[in-house]
Amino acid sequence: MLHRCLLGLAALLLSAASLLGQARPQVLVETSKGPFILELYNETPIHRDNFLRLVDSRAYEGVQFHRVIKEFMIQTGHLGTKGLNRDAPLPQDSTEGTIAGEFHPELFVHVRGALAAARQPDDINPEMRSSACQFYIVTGKYYTDFDLKEQEAGRSWKYSEEQKKQYMFEGGAAHLDGTYTVFGRLLDGWGTVDKIQRLETDNEDRPLKNVIIKRMSRYTPKAK
Repeated sequence: MLHRCLLGLAALLLSAASLLGQARPQVLVETSKGPFILELYNETPIHRDNFLRLVDSRAYEGVQFHRVIKEFMIQTGHLGTKGLNRDAPLPQDSTEGTIAGEFHPELFVHVRGALAAARQPDDINPEMRSSACQFYIVTGKYYTDFDLKEQEAGRSWKYSEEQKKQYMFEGGAAHLDGTYTVFGRLLDGWGTVDKIQRLETDNEDRPLKNVIIKRMSRYTPKAK
């Protein structure tokens, strides 16, 4: 029995080592405001694989950035916004359903540039399952050390010193940590994200002029 347990433990350790050593996939997002590049975390394989499936199937082409909040985030991925006239209301998003959340706040939090999955609120989604298609990129606000201590209250984990520095000097959206899945980060293209963040919006945070995803594809960095 001990021998089997040791073999099982060894297999788990090898699997974890393989996962951590694996190169993180990258995705090029070409929008009507310019391009940016996303990096996906291997530590959130459900979200990584689901996102890549949608990218590979070209599901996001023509999708709008339908929710933009300054000093918070830009949101897209609503498949029902393809070809949608600006005067038409947003349809219900039931195209892709939901996927299980993958929460690792000890590793990934909502600092500036975090890529995370949108979801329905807790009252109708107590399991905190992620939307299988909608995602957002955090722009955020700055935090003080006191602010972060308030955010930690009642949580089972504490921010690392590196996470604190990121929130204080780069900004983010700490109130979402541990309850929304962070599955990647913005690797390049802040100029484009900032252009989208500065868009004028209506009282429902929808941009007054449509900004769309023209194309998304897997990206391979050029060798130096």
